[in-house]
Amino acid sequence: MGAEVGTRVRGRKARYQPMAQINVTPFVDVMLVLLIIFMVTAPLLSTGVKVDLPQTKAKPLSEEAKPLSVSLRADGSIYVQDSEVEMNTLIERLRAIADVSKDTRIFVRADEKLPYGRVMQVMGAISGAGFNRVALVTQPVKGAGSK
Repeated sequence: MGAEVGTRVRGRKARYQPMAQINVTPFVDVMLVLLIIFMVTAPLLSTGVKVDLPQTKAKPLSEEAKPLSVSLRADGSIYVQDSEVEMNTLIERLRAIADVSKDTRIFVRADEKLPYGRVMQVMGAISGAGFNRVALVTQPVKGAGSK
């Protein structure tokens, strides 16, 4: 484990004395595993725009390809991926990025403090432009067990 048993000490009875050496191999193994875990998860944690998402008990969607992300902040500003756009240029920007493919998945991330009408206005514009794979992004409820 952490220490080894040393040799006998001189004398009539056999007494063993612990050696003051620490075996660092298990510690190095644990640190390498943690390093790999952090290297894999760090890119997944970075999103471009800070949005407070509402929480739901819905199951996460599987991702086949990298989707387009439309983010709506609490102040009403609209972002496509990481760049801010105006409402009147949103559809042109989506078409340019999606290469005119109507099957591109578009995830709409809206701040929970944003009025419902504003979210539906943006989603209506996206679906009205012919994009039929539009989904809302939420956060799972904290502390809820999977059922």
